[in-house]
Amino acid sequence: MMRYDDLIQPDNGQPATPIHIVDKNGFVSWLAAQPDPVRTAVKAQKFEGSVNDSAILPGDKPGEWAVVAGVADASALGVWNLAKLSDILPEGSYRLLDADAGDAMLGWMLGQYRYHEYLSEPKVTGARVLLVREPGKIHNIVLQARATALVRDLVNRPAGDLGPDALEAEAKRIAKAHKADVTVTAGEALEAGFPLIHAVGKAAAREHAPRLIEVEWGDPRHPRIAIVGKGITFDSGGLDIKPASGMRLMKKDMGGAAHALALAELIMAAHLPVRLHMLVAAAENSISGNAMRPGDIIKSRKGITVEIDNTDAEGRLVLADALTKAVEDTPELIVDFATLTGAARVALGPDLPAMFSNDDAAADALIAASKAQADPLWRMPLWAPYMELLDSDIADMTNSGGAFAGAVTAALFMQKFVPDDVPWVHLDTFAWRPTNKPGRPKGGEALGLRAVFGYLADKYPAR
Repeated sequence: MMRYDDLIQPDNGQPATPIHIVDKNGFVSWLAAQPDPVRTAVKAQKFEGSVNDSAILPGDKPGEWAVVAGVADASALGVWNLAKLSDILPEGSYRLLDADAGDAMLGWMLGQYRYHEYLSEPKVTGARVLLVREPGKIHNIVLQARATALVRDLVNRPAGDLGPDALEAEAKRIAKAHKADVTVTAGEALEAGFPLIHAVGKAAAREHAPRLIEVEWGDPRHPRIAIVGKGITFDSGGLDIKPASGMRLMKKDMGGAAHALALAELIMAAHLPVRLHMLVAAAENSISGNAMRPGDIIKSRKGITVEIDNTDAEGRLVLADALTKAVEDTPELIVDFATLTGAARVALGPDLPAMFSNDDAAADALIAASKAQADPLWRMPLWAPYMELLDSDIADMTNSGGAFAGAVTAALFMQKFVPDDVPWVHLDTFAWRPTNKPGRPKGGEALGLRAVFGYLADKYPAR
């Protein structure tokens, strides 16, 4: 993994290539103040201050040069304003002229993210280091860059190399680094104590057997919070098998677990004063002679019986048992991440996680944090009348509400496993970026991670 610590450094006057920052409104006046060689270079490169455009400028002495970069607003840099620049510039050190990097430090680091674990001849480029005048902000933004990269790396890895055992190994790595405790429930204990997780994963090969992975960290006297992640390492759809087009990206169905693991490490690294309980329900939804069947009825850990209407609605099943366990330990807040429904993507597209919550104060604070972090969320309704869509004639409920309001009925299913007096937030996130954007390459993506961390950091400030 790239050492993001090295990409942002305090500006102590060390040699660096200067970067001019301009926007459309200020471009003409900036250009008028430049010497003739600079104006000629700008004209030759057809640079006009457009967002994400840049040009190389001659320096004052032989061998010296500078850069001009276009942004939306030169007076307040956004997270992604420098991401493309950090991707295309050559190796070296740089400093902004007449601008503070601020939030754009994150984009500068993530613009250099690469996933080349499986390339026989990866294209390796040297580090582009940004010197900044705000050293106090570096540490927190580096932690966020690492967490984002961890989500991307885990989601990008193929399912053959990232089963429930690999998620367990990642949890143990994080726990060891931060002196946290790990508990893994598998085998007969999982079947007895977490029957929904077992039912979803029992058809997988032995090396990809299902399990519940728990990490606990922090002073027991601090407020207890639970972070829950859906860890379906591959989703064939089960006996209600997906078509090839629907199965192609299902290595990313553990994206919720990737978010939970990254957020847990972020919380620990930032030393937030909480008692953290992270739970990952890890399973592969596979097909074999003992696979969960449509029409089966399974009693959950909570005692609620669930009729399996569709074996491809498995994420909510594993989360139901994990949420039940989280509730048993009396947290004051539960947040879950899950790549749960295609319906959320139909409603909101790939970039915008659907957020559901039983607590208006938590939801409002999260929306505010998402705006502050430039990591958007959109609140969706827990519309109680739609609970009837989950009715079963022979069990307490079914696991699928049919064609209408799929994201809502999935959230309502999970709400049955969380008491009304426990604040709960559910993020139905895509964890994938279908096209390239500056600092955000096609592939696995952290969506909602920084918003939730920003919310938690405000609610539980480090001391």
